[in-house]
Amino acid sequence: MSEFLQSPWYAWLVLPLLIFLARIVDVSIATLRFMFIARGARWQAVIAGFFEALIWLIMISQIIQNLHNFMCFVAYAGGFAAGSYIGMRFEERLALGLVLMRVITQKPATDLVNDLREHSFGVTQVDAEGSRGPVCVLFMVMKRSRIKAAVARVMQFNPKAFYTIEDVRHVNQGVFQLPADGSVTGFNALARWRTRLK
Repeated sequence: MSEFLQSPWYAWLVLPLLIFLARIVDVSIATLRFMFIARGARWQAVIAGFFEALIWLIMISQIIQNLHNFMCFVAYAGGFAAGSYIGMRFEERLALGLVLMRVITQKPATDLVNDLREHSFGVTQVDAEGSRGPVCVLFMVMKRSRIKAAVARVMQFNPKAFYTIEDVRHVNQGVFQLPADGSVTGFNALARWRTRLK
């Protein structure tokens, strides 16, 4: 085993590959840790930070022992780039937390609001005045995993609607998921539902 660890194959191929893979895992965990911090998920962020630091220390110790091997530096940089991409993909797949979607439309929004409620979205409608006249502003707090469905409903009724999506760290009361039949019982029906992102 010691002969293999001292062989050129290990130094120039196996070790850089291990550093590359470790860096991917390290950066992916770091991306998730930032996401947990932004969502207020404390314990998840602490656990992710522990493993991120542990992997980084092991990896750096190997690089320091092989400063003459430029392939280790290439693997380190390549793993950072790949890990950044993979970490973002993980975040998209996990779709953790809640978001606030704000929709501004110049068209009457009655049909759109009814359709959103029929598809289990809680919607708050506000009449407002835009730069070109009266507009309707819709507010929806939803799970991140439902963003695509909400955007699709909005685009179907008004392809020119303006919308923004923001992260929500904490919520207290509100309608986040309506019954499948689309019936609306009001905010009081879910007043006891307190959601805390963890």
